[in-house]
Amino acid sequence: MSDPQPTAEQRGEQILTVFDTAFGELLAADPAAFRVKFRKMAASAFAFYRGTACLFYQDIEREQHGGPYLDDRTSRVWIHGDLHAENFGTYMDANGRLVFNVNDFDEAYVGPFTWDLKRLAASLALIGYAKALSDEQITDLVRTYAAAYRERIHSLATGAKSDEVPPFTLDTAQGPLIDALRDARSRTRFELLDSMTEIRDFERRFASGGGSVELDAATRYKVLAAFDGYLETLPESSLTRPDSYRVKDVVGRRGIGIGSAGLPSYNILLEGNSDALENDVIIYMKQAQTPAVSRHITDPAIREYFQHEGHRTVISQRALQAHADPWLGWTELDGSGQLVAEVSPYAVDLDWSDIDDTEEIAAVVADLGRATATMHAAADDQSGESLVPFSTERAIDAAIAADEDGFADLLVDFAHEYGARARADHQIFVDLFRNGRIPGL
Repeated sequence: MSDPQPTAEQRGEQILTVFDTAFGELLAADPAAFRVKFRKMAASAFAFYRGTACLFYQDIEREQHGGPYLDDRTSRVWIHGDLHAENFGTYMDANGRLVFNVNDFDEAYVGPFTWDLKRLAASLALIGYAKALSDEQITDLVRTYAAAYRERIHSLATGAKSDEVPPFTLDTAQGPLIDALRDARSRTRFELLDSMTEIRDFERRFASGGGSVELDAATRYKVLAAFDGYLETLPESSLTRPDSYRVKDVVGRRGIGIGSAGLPSYNILLEGNSDALENDVIIYMKQAQTPAVSRHITDPAIREYFQHEGHRTVISQRALQAHADPWLGWTELDGSGQLVAEVSPYAVDLDWSDIDDTEEIAAVVADLGRATATMHAAADDQSGESLVPFSTERAIDAAIAADEDGFADLLVDFAHEYGARARADHQIFVDLFRNGRIPGL
């Protein structure tokens, strides 16, 4: 990243080119969705950074064939692909336990482990800047993250099994993490159902409005056929009560997250684990996207491992997340891979808006470092997938051990440099957008 910096005009052209590659087809299909996405991205440098993993990987692609701490093994571990400080939150695992961990695996792939760490480090610089922290304070935060990651990876590599390292739960979490878990625990499936459905003729159905779209008969038939395909991808342990999968209603969906603009999505209402109406379950089916990082990884063995993007997303999440959502599966619809998972009442994202005390910020950042290390260690020869057939924690531990002192320095330098780059890019993007320079909008 030490090349001469482009002018604002040159950088604007680079951004437009990357956007065309990453978003072009979807934008042409649904410009209105992208106007909403881009308005959200215009709100802050961090929101812009969240929505532009494609630009991030274009900028750091040159490191693929080398770079500090990267060798044949550490360059091909399972990575999250869009690891920033807001992609952490709560979920209920397959054992019924509320866990705080990394979430949102839409961009997961196999690549250099340092790419996850750099993406997270730069996000810390952006959050720190937005909270008016000094450069020295941001440096300390990134060093805290690096040290916590290093310590956890080392302990996992030298004896502690991944399942012996306690996850962040109601028993072990502290600070804002325990707040998020308690918030998740206070939520109920009934409240979720009440907000999205209604009882008609003694049966639960989706309520109209609120972003739901009625489907015509042909589309409904196709979605139900895709649902049948999805059932075949669930683990045996999920299929305990066949009635659980009886479909009660199906609707289309509009207006999902900043990263999913223009992607078709459906909600499906299921019977759940009993005849009681309050135990009904809502799952979503959405077209999975091509992960930004995959455009910069050339290994055909990785590309060919996955049937389609839905399969990639699910296999990656199951590899990276211990005891993943039991409803997690994949299917195909109109020739495109689909991701299927529960619309969970227990998903609460880490909220940075009220985390302002520097000691509390540092404690949270250390926890994120530990969570990242545990995630990287989970997806290896023990995960049941043959794509990464070695112990990732041992490979990463050995790579860092070769230059302990340089590890945190690498992340600190990148965080400051790329944080500044993202802030400048955000301003360039806003000017492109508001002056009508983005094609198709």
